[in-house]
Amino acid sequence: MFSKKTIADIDPQGKRVLVRVDFNVPLEAGVVQDDTRMTAALPTIENLLSRGAAVILCSHLGRPTGEPDPQYSMAPVAEHLRTLTQAPVHFVAEAVGTQAEAAAQALQPGEILVLENTRFYAGETKNDPAMAEALAKLADIYVNDAFGSAHRAHASTEGVARHLPAVAGLLMEKEIQYLGQALAEPKRPFVAILGGAKVSDKIEVIRNLLSKADQVLIGGGMANTFFAAQGIAMGDSLVEPDAIDTAKALLADAGGKLSLPVDFVIADAFSADAGHEARAVGDVPAGWRVLDIGPNTVAAFSAAVRAAGTVVWNGPMGVFEMAPFAAGTFGVAEAVADSAAVSIVGGGDSVSALQQSGLADKITHISTGGGASLEMLEGKLLPGLAALEDK
Repeated sequence: MFSKKTIADIDPQGKRVLVRVDFNVPLEAGVVQDDTRMTAALPTIENLLSRGAAVILCSHLGRPTGEPDPQYSMAPVAEHLRTLTQAPVHFVAEAVGTQAEAAAQALQPGEILVLENTRFYAGETKNDPAMAEALAKLADIYVNDAFGSAHRAHASTEGVARHLPAVAGLLMEKEIQYLGQALAEPKRPFVAILGGAKVSDKIEVIRNLLSKADQVLIGGGMANTFFAAQGIAMGDSLVEPDAIDTAKALLADAGGKLSLPVDFVIADAFSADAGHEARAVGDVPAGWRVLDIGPNTVAAFSAAVRAAGTVVWNGPMGVFEMAPFAAGTFGVAEAVADSAAVSIVGGGDSVSALQQSGLADKITHISTGGGASLEMLEGKLLPGLAALEDK
């Protein structure tokens, strides 16, 4: 299934290996708050170290504007990495340039060098050939293990791959295998669950999944626009007027595959202490708004998930950050966790809902890349993946 070369296809002994990781982690007062993305990259890093490589890590962090910004320095990330590995970890306050080159030259097999934030350089997001070449100068081999950034054609994800032997890391391989397999040869029935606020963000995803899945379940704010497209009054709910024609077209093309909620939890204000109650579709009074799917919808969606062979879930079912409107998202999370299906969950909100409900370890595969997994679900080729060598 996976058609790109991986670290299994190279001999890294005595070589300097530049690994693009996704260490874009939340920092507070210079302390890493969640190291999920870092631990996800460890198998690739440890594999290369154990095979005699000197490993150079590069990543972006936050959204600096193409120049150094101390609050986005990779230094605290390098510091945290020391607690996750036995290997010596060095840091250099440059991603490209003379300091970075000297540090890379001095690096011994079995050691790690963390480069400064790649987005401290304007050339990174522009995929500047000069920056790509400067990164390539640091190493003998390039490994992309940053699935979360694979949908961006940047100097450190795509450009550098043109200058060095370029292969996929273990995390990249795992991500593409699960998502690629789900789309290409899913165990059926294949059920997709899509949530989140806006239809406009996921039009292509819905379109692509309707051609591949047996059932597409839609919850979250995006369901409102589908109801509005059918002339159903939605009170003060979030509706996207610009997406109504698209929603109509999707409903017309769906051939019965698209399932919408049958009831909602509605509230008289957008607040955790608002008055709220469950109501059937078509029964949203003026001044009230839909903030979650209702209990009958949770039951219907759960039944579909129970019968599934493959489940892909992206996006929450309601405003789950507020307790009264969390039952839909957590109910779906439970159904997916309890299902015997191959389950793949992507998108920050769905993943954090799973982690909050303590169900994450019951999911077959949790994707580390929100934007990248969405683009794969749209059927797009990811630039950071396309740039790697074919088997």
